[in-house]
Amino acid sequence: MMIEDFGPRVVSVWNDLRTATRSLVERAWQSTAGGSGMPSPRSVPYDPRADRELSRLLAALDERASEAEPAADDGPSQRARRFADACANVLTQQTQSAEVFAQLIQRAHERKDYARVDALASMLAERLAPSEVCELARSNNVIVRALAHEALTQMPSPLLTALLRDPIDAAVARFALERQASEFASEEAQRALRQFEEFGSEDF
Repeated sequence: MMIEDFGPRVVSVWNDLRTATRSLVERAWQSTAGGSGMPSPRSVPYDPRADRELSRLLAALDERASEAEPAADDGPSQRARRFADACANVLTQQTQSAEVFAQLIQRAHERKDYARVDALASMLAERLAPSEVCELARSNNVIVRALAHEALTQMPSPLLTALLRDPIDAAVARFALERQASEFASEEAQRALRQFEEFGSEDF
């Protein structure tokens, strides 16, 4: 694999990667050959800096993969696509970033990889704090927004109730509680909403 084949933007991002981050994506490339199958979870410490680096690399590779070129069995665009898939696999294994989840969900949806969209959606509540899922619920992307709202609706009512005190997340949390109260007849959600209406956020 010659990074130079992918163009100056990818080369620039690649050169800015730390050695540890390069090793992550190189191992993914070698073990999966850039395949699009869902990866197995990793049991390594979370590295937010690696997330940021790999997110930039993924964006650069996807941009290169989208470029038109003469038909070829294994041209630079095709190789960039496979390398991008390997990079996305690493991020899927490790990310705990709302921004990266949004990037991965949008990418999978654009490729009509609905199995991956579902898998990423199922990870939201596990990997992200409730406030970060609320952030995704305010996304400009309709798919990301819908999946985040669904994840919030599946969360325990006490977690959502705590968010009612937050001036930024209160509206999203209230909407999720209202869904729990109406769609699932949750008594906890109904009680939380009644108390919120009675006492407001300051005394809630």
